[in-house]
Amino acid sequence: MENATAVAEVRHLKKSFGAKKVLKDISLAINKGENLVIFGKSGSGKSVLIKCLVGLMEPDEGDVMLMGKDISNMDYPELNVIRKKVGFLFQSGALYDSMTVRENLEFPMRGQSDVNTKETEALILETLKSVGLEDAIDKLPSELSGGMRKRVGLARALMLKPEIIFYDEPTTGLDPITSKEISKLILDIQKKYNTASIIITHDVECARITANRMIIIKEGVAVAEGTFEELSHSKDEWVCSFFH
Repeated sequence: MENATAVAEVRHLKKSFGAKKVLKDISLAINKGENLVIFGKSGSGKSVLIKCLVGLMEPDEGDVMLMGKDISNMDYPELNVIRKKVGFLFQSGALYDSMTVRENLEFPMRGQSDVNTKETEALILETLKSVGLEDAIDKLPSELSGGMRKRVGLARALMLKPEIIFYDEPTTGLDPITSKEISKLILDIQKKYNTASIIITHDVECARITANRMIIIKEGVAVAEGTFEELSHSKDEWVCSFFH
């Protein structure tokens, strides 16, 4: 699985909770500028995989590489440096309710000694414009729709100009039209910023719109890999069942 251009990579990852084996032996790599969709039913191990990838959870076995560095044995300060190159869009958007949109976007910039107030303001406006929400800058999260909160969450993830963005079920809880808008936005972000993205989803339409490549997980094992087109015409009955 060695890949010189990979921005994220896992090798023979295993994770159990008691007797329950959630990840049984997963290896994958993602290159710069690529959208990789991790697809599977609820409980298949998708969210555990993404938590291991960003260092929120420690695997039982295997290696986790971000930007070419093994994060498995890093101390907190080292891991923090790597995390600044990583964006994360949570299912809920995970915005701070008491902060305006502007303040939510300012938050990742705190402690960045090389960025001044004027630059931060310009970056906030530019980033909000890229997600179509510059008019919402002084609103609170409670004043926004679910789709708008997702967009603000994505804008916040973009503030540090990450090399890779992790999307955890980006269309969950959204109506079909808004889901399609968020999926197209993920594609727009990829084209504009040339970020790599790992998209955890069970939304077929989101996968169709965003994926350069897909990996399907079943009971903690990667059972299929390919483009959306290839997998949607798979001769494997279980794989094919996702698409029809």
